[in-house]
Amino acid sequence: MIRNTLPFTISKTDNFFDKLGDYIGDVFYDILPEKGYELRDEQIYMAYQIEQAFKNKDIVFAEAGVGTGKTFVYLIYAICYARYTRKPAIISCADETLIEQLVKEGGDIDKLEKALGLKVDVRLAKAREQYVCVRKLDKIVQQTIDPDIERVHDAIPDFVYDTSSSMQSFSPYGDRKEYPWVNNETWEKVAWDPLQQCATCDWRHRSGQTLNRDYYRHASDLIICSHDFFMEHIWTKESRKREGQMPLLPEASCVVFDEGHLLEFAAQKGLTYRFDPDNLTNALTGYSSQDVREETLYLIEEIIYLHDDWFKMLKDTSITIEGSNRREVVVNGQMKDIVEKLKSKVSDLLEQLVFDSELFTIDAYHVKIIEEYIEHFDYGLTIFLKEDSGIFWLEETEGQYTFVIMPRLVEDILKEEVFSQKIPFIFSSATLAQAGDFSYIAKSLGISKFDSFNVDSPFDYEEQMELQAKVSDNEIDKWNGIGKSLNSNNGGSLLLFASKEEMNRYRLWAEKQEWNFDLYYEGDKEISTLVRQFQTVENAVLCSYNLWEGLDVPGKALTQVIIASLPFPALDPVFQAKRKHADHPMNDVDIPFMLLRLRQGVGRLIRSRSDAGKIQLWMTTQQMDEHQQAIAQVMPTTIVYPN
Repeated sequence: MIRNTLPFTISKTDNFFDKLGDYIGDVFYDILPEKGYELRDEQIYMAYQIEQAFKNKDIVFAEAGVGTGKTFVYLIYAICYARYTRKPAIISCADETLIEQLVKEGGDIDKLEKALGLKVDVRLAKAREQYVCVRKLDKIVQQTIDPDIERVHDAIPDFVYDTSSSMQSFSPYGDRKEYPWVNNETWEKVAWDPLQQCATCDWRHRSGQTLNRDYYRHASDLIICSHDFFMEHIWTKESRKREGQMPLLPEASCVVFDEGHLLEFAAQKGLTYRFDPDNLTNALTGYSSQDVREETLYLIEEIIYLHDDWFKMLKDTSITIEGSNRREVVVNGQMKDIVEKLKSKVSDLLEQLVFDSELFTIDAYHVKIIEEYIEHFDYGLTIFLKEDSGIFWLEETEGQYTFVIMPRLVEDILKEEVFSQKIPFIFSSATLAQAGDFSYIAKSLGISKFDSFNVDSPFDYEEQMELQAKVSDNEIDKWNGIGKSLNSNNGGSLLLFASKEEMNRYRLWAEKQEWNFDLYYEGDKEISTLVRQFQTVENAVLCSYNLWEGLDVPGKALTQVIIASLPFPALDPVFQAKRKHADHPMNDVDIPFMLLRLRQGVGRLIRSRSDAGKIQLWMTTQQMDEHQQAIAQVMPTTIVYPN
């Protein structure tokens, strides 16, 4: 591997940070302006603030408004520091859309390379769900006539099925982006999911995610991943080492969290325990087929019986939640009794496994695998039974149920497993603080010592943005009002919804109307393909429930953002747990979340000094009465309310 050199000269007697500071000054005062980039005081201020974090290996919260050029700042420092330490920098983004903004043609890294004459070695580490599962695909293609699935199957490289081919002929494949024609629903049928048993899969060493993992691990400058993937790396690195596997990510020189305000949710998600009834049954049945003692066999039968009873009760009593794919679990005395009995039997089985292993009649590796699985299951049951320590729900996918347990608080684990490392951690976002206070986000992440700063956007929002509040207590009336606004603007709009269900209700109404422009809906295609299609058509409309962050569409393609509802969090188990433990749930949980997401949504409109347009913010009469003042305080310009 030939390492990229630093973009400035440094001798053995030079101080790296002195030379870096000189280079940063040249970049922002001379090089970028000569390439046509605007000289921004906000960007230069941010650069020298972030330098302190790298110099002292500290944690810094960098709240910088839209248009400050914060991405260029952290990229330059990350690249230089990676080359200096000879370890890649990790850029962790909120989602795949943000990743696309960095790496696409004409994106931030491409622009930086051209402006500074650099060649950046950047590689993507995507979540497992972003790769096709050949095992699932090979099975479903025999049973389907869906042409989209058949096209995916035809695109799989020949070496995957050719067992005589050598490892040297393997190359990365299987990224969702390679199949842009596939919608979300179809992709779930062929993509990796948590029910797949990769350790025993015949295609394990030829799978797309395995080959991509080997590729990105050798990056010399940047590895870009999602927050979800970064947290999965943190939670699994020790268990992977025990199993003789490499951690998902290599040792890093520094970590940048882009849209870092969303890291807590990713941390909770990454530390979840997922229980599928078939997985437990298959694992225990497979173990019982070994030469185990009769006492162990009886225990296994009792565990499977109790487990089946528990899942039946979960399915019968759980409640559907709009705006979430999670079903609320109602815990009663009978369910607790079953789980307590189940945990007792599982604890007994763990003791029996010790005796079984000492008999030397069962393969030691097989005993180790089942022991780790049962320990994982036992710990999940402990969280379930311990008062206020877990959040749990039931997920249903095509008739299959998975029970999910998540720890309520993650700050202690994050403090120990992540922020105890003595490397620079940079949090970057336009929305990190609450009324200028960073302590809320710091506490939720287990961070006690940090630096912080705030840089306002350089844009003139009073001149560039018209912000209107719209009030309606009837959804059809609201759809009609939104329709008029779309027509009067001749498309060119982003339509943001509070939930997937709300977007689907609008879609049912919109499909009965006549439009002179195209309407694109999140989920119909791979998201970066959909965004790119929207960017290239000036009068299209993009409908989404996720693109509150990360979407960057400057110019005439986007001149109007319509927020269909105030983005309050759903009645989701995670937020219900937060509400339960808050002194004032509305003020401490719901309103802060809504205002933060609202600020992000409004920020999609003005992406450059030449942009201009309108924001429409829809709410009910009650919401306007209750939240008008709080919303006005966080908006970048004056809100015009209806007469």
